[in-house]
Amino acid sequence: MSLWAPPRLLDLAAMSLLRNEDLAMSSLEFLPIELFPLLFMEAFYGSHIKTLKTMVYSWPFVRLPLGGLMEPPHLITLQAVLDGLDVLLSQKEHPRCKLQVLDLRNTGQNFWSIWSGYMDHMYSSSLTAPVPEDRSRTKQPLAPLEVFIEMNLKEWAMDEFLTYLMRWAEQRKGSIHLCCKKLKIFGMPVENIMKVLSMVQLDCIQDVEVNQNWHLSSLATFTPLLGQMSNVQRLILSASKEQEQHVVVQFTSQFLKLHHLRDLYLESPFFLSGRLDQMLRCLMSPLDNLTITHCLLTESDLTHLSQCPRISQLKGLDLSGITLADFSPELLQVLLEQVADTLQVLDLNQCEIMDSQIEAILPALSHCSQLRSISMCGNLLSMAAMEKLLRHTSGLPRLSQEFYPAPLESNSSQAVLSEERLAQLPAELLEILRDLGHPRTIWLNSIFFASYGYDEYSHLEIIEYIPA
Repeated sequence: MSLWAPPRLLDLAAMSLLRNEDLAMSSLEFLPIELFPLLFMEAFYGSHIKTLKTMVYSWPFVRLPLGGLMEPPHLITLQAVLDGLDVLLSQKEHPRCKLQVLDLRNTGQNFWSIWSGYMDHMYSSSLTAPVPEDRSRTKQPLAPLEVFIEMNLKEWAMDEFLTYLMRWAEQRKGSIHLCCKKLKIFGMPVENIMKVLSMVQLDCIQDVEVNQNWHLSSLATFTPLLGQMSNVQRLILSASKEQEQHVVVQFTSQFLKLHHLRDLYLESPFFLSGRLDQMLRCLMSPLDNLTITHCLLTESDLTHLSQCPRISQLKGLDLSGITLADFSPELLQVLLEQVADTLQVLDLNQCEIMDSQIEAILPALSHCSQLRSISMCGNLLSMAAMEKLLRHTSGLPRLSQEFYPAPLESNSSQAVLSEERLAQLPAELLEILRDLGHPRTIWLNSIFFASYGYDEYSHLEIIEYIPA
């Protein structure tokens, strides 16, 4: 039987004060700052709109993490808070308010838990840190108010919450900075995207994901904005199969402005085929992760990639869906030698890799001492090549995730194995693992997918060896 916890005196005091909103609002000037978050929460959950509005322009902290309370978003609450900001923006100074940042992201739960007294160490020094010197005494011009949001632009129109916020922000461009750390785009027309982003501080964006196959005309429209996102650290982009030289130059030149880019994910970038060197030359900082998948790269592209100084510190490399069968096997070897000291994740799914490529990369692969995960599903490997692969990687101390295709009886283009042969494979591979003598688990993919868009991990069998 659960025990009923009676309300605390602080909670009762806050609820009592809010029964008379006029009294609550007139008391804010004298209210200890330690009680502000608690009273704000009570006003928020009790829908005391007038009190919420007044508390915003009396807020004694630098940041108001409103998004930590609004899940899902509340339009009425947002309107009340923005009305309070309007009062604040209309005043040249306020004797108590220190608000500089309104955070509408789903963060800040820890702030509310600590200040409301539902977590220990309520009076720790970290709680007083958000309260700097009173701005009214510094006599410095007020900086624009920063409003942080998460932007997920999808389908044809924005939701009601974001639409209201954008209209409000558009009318107050000189007084606020609309900031966004993460930008996700799913299916929204590029014209609408451009209108929304015209109101955002683009240099605040650190993470960009464009999850739609744009025509190059749309990419060309978006590209100038990408160059203004000077602090982007992670870029995910899906592109079309079109190839136009002027768009390629326009797109790749923007990387000259991205000095903080660490993670680059390009899905189906057919427009870079034969021109990958143009982008590689424009990279300004070493990459941690590079993904180029499901497109046609040339042997020249792979040569330039293996020689690029910006990839020498890669932790993750994904070339899934890049056909490597017709390239010189040594190219992949040189590429792996470049990243052997740092590589942690290697994905080479559906690359039409055969025994000759495996033979070439084994020496380099065996020196990837930091490797944690390797995936080669959807390739054509013989049992002999698989055994060599397992033996050369057995000494890698960090390797814990291994995904391989079911080996063929011979290195041929015939990718269909009989049920009888498939039934024999686990025992044969387990015997190899037993002979190597180390605890090990591998995942075997018994289905070969020749075309893109299928999940290469949908038919996996676990083969595990644990020494007695």
